[in-house]
Parts: sequence; C-alpha cells; structure tokens
Amino acid sequence: MNRAKFVMAIYALAAILAMCAIGYSVAAGSGFGILAGIVATCVIFMTAFKMKRKLREQGLL
Repeated sequence: MNRAKFVMAIYALAAILAMCAIGYSVAAGSGFGILAGIVATCVIFMTAFKMKRKLREQGLL
C-alpha cells in the first residue's frame, strides 16, 4: 500500500471514530459531546477531501 492510500485510511479511521463518538454521546445524553462529534466529523471529512484533491493533483492516487 502506497503512502497516499495509508494517509486516506487514517482519515477514514478518524471519521469512523468521530461518528462513533456521536453515538456514544447520544447514549450518554451529552449535548456537548454530540455537538463536538458532529464538528469533528465535519472537520475530518473536509480535511480528507482537501487531501484527496491534493494527492490526486500530484498523481499519487
């Protein structure tokens, strides 16, 4: 697996963990945790899509 795919796999794992954090916060009844999980998920997705575009422009994907 090349470096670009490894980086994208890390982003995917981070997104999964952020989505799991939302579910855990719902179960725990934490409003702040739900909001923080949603923000974290959005930030991770935006960063991953920017990185994917950058890697595609460099010809690594």
